[in-house]
Amino acid sequence: MKWKNRTIADPADPGEDHFVSPEKLLGGHPKQTLWTKHTDAAGKFFAGIWRSEPGKWKVSFTEEEYRQMFEGVSIITGADGQVLAVRAGDSFVIPRGFVGAWEVVERSTKRFVIYEPLG
Repeated sequence: MKWKNRTIADPADPGEDHFVSPEKLLGGHPKQTLWTKHTDAAGKFFAGIWRSEPGKWKVSFTEEEYRQMFEGVSIITGADGQVLAVRAGDSFVIPRGFVGAWEVVERSTKRFVIYEPLG
């Protein structure tokens, strides 16, 4: 097995840019960048780095996701009205079945680890 030890600062890996789809967008036009660092053979387990510019969009999780914030401020609001503000240094889990909105207030960067049971 060959271990990978790549960080977000790897200049040889510019990541993949994309934008929030119009049907999910609630505000702004945030550019997001994804650096996938690991995907298992079954396509159910992923890890990497994600960055987003300010904006707000709808979210609906079919996956379990652990997140560790490196940079910025984001606000996560559940459909039930509960609010979680996260910033650099925070670690948290968003459970499968969570529905709500994600708002990036200041450019945010996070490490993620995802388990997607549906594949």
